[in-house]
Order: sequence, then C-alpha cells, then structure tokens
Amino acid sequence: MDPFTVVLALATLGGFYMAWNIGANDVANAMGTSVGSGALTLRRAVMVAAVFELAGALLAGGSVTQTISKGIVDVSVFSAEPLTIAIGMTCSVVAAAMWIHIATLFGWPVSTTHSIVGAVLGFGLSLGGLSIVSFPVLGKIAASWVVSPVLGGVIGYVSYRFIRARILGAKDPRAVLTKIGPLLLFPVFTALALAIVFKGLKPLRLDLGFQQALPIALGIAAVLSVTAVPFLRRANNDDVERVFIPLQIVTACCVAFAHGSNDVANAVGPMAAVYAAANDTLTSEVSVPINVLLVGAIGIVIGLATFGHRVMATIGKEITELSPSRGFSAEFGAAVTILLASKLGMPVSTTHTLVGAVVGVGIARSPGAINTRVLRGIVASWLITVPFSAALAAFLFVVARLLF
Repeated sequence: MDPFTVVLALATLGGFYMAWNIGANDVANAMGTSVGSGALTLRRAVMVAAVFELAGALLAGGSVTQTISKGIVDVSVFSAEPLTIAIGMTCSVVAAAMWIHIATLFGWPVSTTHSIVGAVLGFGLSLGGLSIVSFPVLGKIAASWVVSPVLGGVIGYVSYRFIRARILGAKDPRAVLTKIGPLLLFPVFTALALAIVFKGLKPLRLDLGFQQALPIALGIAAVLSVTAVPFLRRANNDDVERVFIPLQIVTACCVAFAHGSNDVANAVGPMAAVYAAANDTLTSEVSVPINVLLVGAIGIVIGLATFGHRVMATIGKEITELSPSRGFSAEFGAAVTILLASKLGMPVSTTHTLVGAVVGVGIARSPGAINTRVLRGIVASWLITVPFSAALAAFLFVVARLLF
C-alpha cells in the first residue's frame, strides 16, 4: 500500500481525535461558567456550543490556515521530503490530542494551541534540530502564558467589583441595570460583530480591514445593546441575579463563536498540511476546504457532548463558586481580552484567559474564595503542556519513520 495513503488515513483520524479533545477541553471552558452558575444545563450548553462553534468555524474560520501552528517551524527546508513532513504533522496532531485527553481525564483546562505548538516543536527538533525553530515565535507564545491569565483576571476582577458595587448593591438594582446594562453588553456585542466582519465570513467574501470593520461593528453593537433595554427593565429587584443569566449566555455564545473561528485550525491545520504534502503543494499556508473545517467543527461538538463535563466542573465549580453575575463577569473579561489580543496581534490562550478571569472574579469576592489546590494543579498542567507534547511527538515521529 502507498505510504501516503496510510498517512492520509491516520492524519484524518488524528485530526478528528484532536477536534474531539478540543471540544472536551477547550470548548468546555467557554461553557463551564454558564453551567457552573446554573445559567445553562449541560444539555443546553452543548446545544448552544454546537450552534456557535459551527458558525464560528464555518463562517469565520477562514479558508486559509497555517500549516505549522503559529509558524514555529520552517518546513520549507524539507520541502523535498513531503512524506517526512506528512508523517511529522500526523505525529504532532496525535501527540497533542493524547496530552489533551490526559489533561481532560484529570479535569485540567489546558491550551490546545500550546499543545499543538509543543508537538510541532518536538517534531521540528527531532527532524532538523534548533536551526528550523523560530525562537521569536516561541517567545511570544511563552509570553502569552502570563499575559492571557493576568489580563483576563484584571478585567474579570474589575467587572465583578463594578457589578457588585453599582448594581447588586444598589437600592434599586433594576433601575441601575436598565442604565448600565447596555454599557456592559456593548463591548460583548462589539467583540462578536468584529469577529464576523473583521477578516471573517470569508466563504461569503466579506473580508474587511479593521478600519472598515470597526464602525460597522460599533453600529451593530449599539443597536443590539439598545434593543436589550426593554428586557433589562423586567428585572426583579429581589432577584436581580436572574437577569444576568441571559447576559451570561450571550457572552458564552460570543466566546464559543470566537473559539470556533480561531481554534478549529488546531485540529484541521496539521491535517491540511498532510493533504498538501501528499499533493506536493505544501507552503507556509494552505487552503482548507469547507468539508475539512466541518469535520473539525463536528468533532469539537461531539467532544464537548461526550467528555466535556470534567473540565466544565473545574471551570464552573471547583476554582471558585459562581453565580450568574460572577459567570458573566468572567466571560466578559475573557471575551474582551480575546478581542483586544487578537486585534492587536497578540497570541493568547482562550483557556488561560478564561481561567484567569474566573480567578479574578473569585479574588473580587474574597482571596479566600479561590481553591488554591485546584489552581496549583491547573498551573502545573500549563507548565507541562509544551514539553510533554514535544517529547511525545518526537517519540512518535522517530517510531513512525522507522515503520515507514
């Protein structure tokens, strides 16, 4: 049998396995706060995530993706060895998926981006040594380990302190919420609108620059925020927390859409590289057919539905106790951080950002409200992700080259 046929089959299975694990771990982060606060049941969270992950992947996922995650390895040096590249990328995606699977078993929310970056790094080192590794890119990714959770935590902290002081502690929470609610929703709607119109919806040929997209996004956000005022007026002063349930669901949808548009490439990017290598068309970027994006998106949704409850429990219940207003503050902090970072070209982790936002909200309540034992385990898993994925990918690559 042709070696490329075997590698292509393994790459397809590996890509789906990776997508399944992304759903079980990464997407569970986006929905975990909503489930933990009671805003959504597990079943409804899966349904919401399915819609917005699919929409993000198919509408804003883009028709082109980097073959090597984040450009960390230069494969052009080995362009004359397409089978070797195909084997290496297959081993990388399998290694990353295996690590995410292990982390999910323990309920650790880890970065799927860092997992695949570590795996590709291990493959690159075993293939060509240090000379083909881009250390500036690696440095930016390492910096995101600090930037993501800190920025998310600060915005989550400030958001909840503001909500608790100005709304929950007010004499007439409903009246205050009617005035302030649109201001809270405005950046969330702006983030969602920008995700769509700024270099998004490429299948529909809507690919605007930032200066063109920003006024449109601001206009859409303004209309949607004002439209929400009649709903906010229905809030009951005795149970104003309930009004944050739909607000939290909105932010969860925003995070899920952004995740679908950005992270589906972690599953299908290496798979696309294998297909390109098989056709001798491998470059730094390759076209991703809509059916390949669909495979990744479906795998993500299945992973969330079948195995996402472990990480959801960690994010939603074990780090700190969440209510609808706290869950909204955490997702608000994560959404704004992701928006700022992505539009400034900063590589950040959705997982690290959301965990940082949840911690920030917990500290806003009380420093003692944080489960430090769970938090230590999460941080340890973050530190292990890149070296473990790299070592496993390198091992799989060496074995695979012997077999082929």
